[in-house]
Amino acid sequence: MDSIQNTPQDMLEAQRRQARIDLAAAHRLAVLDDYHEAIDNHFTLLVPGRPRRFYLNEFGLHWNEVTASNLIEVAFDGTVVEGRGPADRSAICIHAPIHEATGAACVLHTHMPYCTALSQLEDMTVEMTGQGALQFEGRIAYDYDYNGFAHEHAEGERMAALMGDKVVLMMANHGVVVIGDTVAQAYRRLYFLERSCRTQLFSMWTGQRRRFVAPEVLEKMREQAGWKDPTMAMGASDYYFAAMKRMLDRTQPDYAE
Repeated sequence: MDSIQNTPQDMLEAQRRQARIDLAAAHRLAVLDDYHEAIDNHFTLLVPGRPRRFYLNEFGLHWNEVTASNLIEVAFDGTVVEGRGPADRSAICIHAPIHEATGAACVLHTHMPYCTALSQLEDMTVEMTGQGALQFEGRIAYDYDYNGFAHEHAEGERMAALMGDKVVLMMANHGVVVIGDTVAQAYRRLYFLERSCRTQLFSMWTGQRRRFVAPEVLEKMREQAGWKDPTMAMGASDYYFAAMKRMLDRTQPDYAE
């Protein structure tokens, strides 16, 4: 009979394995959802039990090639401590300061089409005109100072300071950063943010007067957001991400290798 893995080290290794699987799944889903730019953009996740280190996609791999085992482990100073590398410089300079300042386990940065299109407008406000957007009321920071490629930690520190306690950073002329306590939470936020930007732009393109959600309803939604359904074994983010991984298990199971 196989021995049961229950030592602290065994448990930690299991957590690291699951972390790699979840982050690899997010890369594959980003390809299916058209949130990627082939080998560019970056998703990171803190390494369980190893402070100031995160998992990162190896630069040069198409996101459809990312697997749990080929993710690299990178220190906040940019040193690749495990895996083949290389690590994208912008990923280090953006993600390390945001992980450090916000305490977020997962940081997702993309140039996904509709968020990025909105970021190219003079006013890139994500407006409260659709139900999917309402979860972001008061939770989005805006960076209107595009400074080119982020090749210095100071640029990431500037972004992190702008984020404060927000979970989304809209980046002028650039794209978006979304954070979460887990990959599931961060990716579901990314999903709904892109859909919110898409429907907002669609409604703007009609040229018709648009209907905004009333302030009292926004307040009601904030109160409802904290409600937990006692019949549910997991939160909505976990249900969503589990369903997405089951789809990957059927269609491209190598992501978990």
